[in-house]
Amino acid sequence: MTSTPNSLFRHYLDSLIQRGTTRASLTEEARDVLRTWYVTAKKGSRVHSPSSPSSPSSPSPRPEPQPTKTPPPSTNPELFPEERKPSSSITLPEGTMEDKLQYLRDLAQNWKPARDLNSLRDTMVFATGNPHTQLMLIGEAPGYYEEVQREPFVGRAGEKLNQILKAMGLSRDMVYISNIVKFRPSLPNQRTNNRAPTPEEIEACLPIIMHEIQVIQPKMIIALGGTAAVGLLGEQGSVSSMRGRFHDLNGIPVRVTYHPSYLLRSDNPREKRKVWEDMLAVMERMGMPVSEKQRGYFLPRE
Repeated sequence: MTSTPNSLFRHYLDSLIQRGTTRASLTEEARDVLRTWYVTAKKGSRVHSPSSPSSPSSPSPRPEPQPTKTPPPSTNPELFPEERKPSSSITLPEGTMEDKLQYLRDLAQNWKPARDLNSLRDTMVFATGNPHTQLMLIGEAPGYYEEVQREPFVGRAGEKLNQILKAMGLSRDMVYISNIVKFRPSLPNQRTNNRAPTPEEIEACLPIIMHEIQVIQPKMIIALGGTAAVGLLGEQGSVSSMRGRFHDLNGIPVRVTYHPSYLLRSDNPREKRKVWEDMLAVMERMGMPVSEKQRGYFLPRE
């Protein structure tokens, strides 16, 4: 599963669109890389890596102060490794489920692979909900409101997720909600603006979430958004190409659906129905009761 710079860039833009981002800032270095790709593509030759010398026709970079934290360039030829098993570098302690989760929480706070990237902010947002559950929901990374409240899926996206859970006959304290990346990805001059995590950031944080899954041992996982799905499953693709069926993660069924923020931007009942069909499939797979009223949510009126 070889990923080209073009496919990685398209995946990153798709993840921004799914989160509702309409504008994205670029450093001068990133602009120069894109210029190099563009010039090379026009010549019909293969795109060189960002570390290659710029084409003579590419503008020289203007000196500009760089932020202390910026996403690192992609260097891994594979978007994500194929194995999705908990890393042997982490040994969970003996004790209760709560003891093990507290150990992971403490470990995540100063997780060196993530810290060494120097592209994530400092406030750690771990998880929320009931660890003694059959259903686990996983997103990509905390945003502004999550960082402020130190809880995953709050703000408008969190309210939308609460509505989805309520329609399923559930609440936040009946499920376990987490993110792959435990820190808000940073941006220059960042205020309330967010960005999706890079493949490198997800890869660095993946051992923590995989051990969370090992501790929780859910009967079902819902991947919220394309970035979370790609990170968990190691499959490259959009939400539309991955949803509508169950995937397997170490024996646990995973259902991919749109991020709640996607629904905030769409008033189209057809898009809401797609998410709801995923939820109905989850409910049926888990043996939850489904009423005729629930089956009819967001169907076109005759």
